[in-house]
Amino acid sequence: MAAENSSSVREFILSGLTDQQELQIPLFFLFLGFYMVTVVGNLGLIILIGLNSHLHIPMYFLLFNLSFIDFSFSAAIIPKMLMSFVSKNIISYAGCMTQLFFFCFFVFSESFILAYDRYVAICNPLVYTLSMSPQVCLLLLSGVYGMGVLGAVAHTGNILFLTFCADNVINHYMCDILPLLELSCNGSYVNVLVVVIVVTIGIGVPIVAIFISYGFILSSILHISSTAGRSKAFGTCSSHIIAVSLFFGSGAFMYLKPPSVLSLDQGKVSSLFYTIVVPMFNPLIYSLRNKDVKFALKRTLGRISFS
Repeated sequence: MAAENSSSVREFILSGLTDQQELQIPLFFLFLGFYMVTVVGNLGLIILIGLNSHLHIPMYFLLFNLSFIDFSFSAAIIPKMLMSFVSKNIISYAGCMTQLFFFCFFVFSESFILAYDRYVAICNPLVYTLSMSPQVCLLLLSGVYGMGVLGAVAHTGNILFLTFCADNVINHYMCDILPLLELSCNGSYVNVLVVVIVVTIGIGVPIVAIFISYGFILSSILHISSTAGRSKAFGTCSSHIIAVSLFFGSGAFMYLKPPSVLSLDQGKVSSLFYTIVVPMFNPLIYSLRNKDVKFALKRTLGRISFS
């Protein structure tokens, strides 16, 4: 931790989402509610998939991991965010770097697991089970989490080489890359370039796969003769498209825009979509319209009521 030794800052203060006192308590309860929905939704899916053997297939194996990522992602960000609404939110240098690492790890992991699952499920639906054998699933997840580690190491390593002087107030509700770059004494265009390159890979590669996926499905939908059939198909995909668009769109807008376009205060609002909104909605999107999950939920509740 040579970077820490060269820095005069041993702790940071997270300024939070807003400095307007009248909004602190309402926002605390609002985001506490979001967090509870996220935890119950994702943890519920994890338990349902674990307890029901008919869900032990590749598609739900990936959904299990997506829920695990969303649950862990939220746990790394929201509890510390909630503290900033009710008290002075102090985080140590080591704690800040740890939060940054896990934030980057889960964001990259989610990007790639969303992209690959959508690509295979949509472009090759008839051979989905064959394509996603247990061996392929394990290989896929190794790649997903491997990319998560690489992205986290690249971003965290980039920040560790920076020096922080007198100012230790991070203009954010979490230890994020851009606010830390702005706060540093010796940040340069090289550090910014590293961020742009790593984010472009983390967003660009998955989003290309997703665009290809939905290009295929759009082509298929347009070939459906009945209006009712087309409407049903669009309805099935629309919620997935919205979630994916919010996740990748807000991330690209936050990290790939020119600094003059979006201030850090506006960036905090933009970051809410991929840190809080998407992890909360993913379990709802993947379960409310899913007959297998609904059946598993009814069967599990039935077991509990008769036990």
